Amino acid sequence: MSGRTDSDTQDGIRTDAIEAHDTDDTDTDTTDDMPRPDPDDADADADADADGDSGEGEYAGEDARQARWTAAGTGALLTLAGLAAALLRLTGPAPALVPAAYALGAAVCALAALLGSRGRTRRALWLLIAGVMVMAVGDQLD
Repeated sequence: MSGRTDSDTQDGIRTDAIEAHDTDDTDTDTTDDMPRPDPDDADADADADADGDSGEGEYAGEDARQARWTAAGTGALLTLAGLAAALLRLTGPAPALVPAAYALGAAVCALAALLGSRGRTRRALWLLIAGVMVMAVGDQLD
């Protein structure tokens, strides 16, 4: 959201004000202090807006694709790291809660990788943070 107002709405408001001003005038004074919109200018502005937006849209798909791949790849990598840590701690003398924390963190990261591959990158990144935090709890318990 760029915060710009829609130029078509502004032209419509201006046109309505001009028409209301014209119908309220009872005298035949030809001087008018309100500018009249030129239909050719409105078409040119609409074409310029359409051309200006195409440059932003060109990179939007690329950025979204890159964010999807980043979230999915990071989720897969953290999933493998969590599973490896869980297997290593499972074979050692660590309490049972430690490998469980690593495995739970890996499962959360796997869910994040799945969401990231489907385009839900914001949710995926938050889940990645949560998964790493769960794995960090397992590391602290060790």
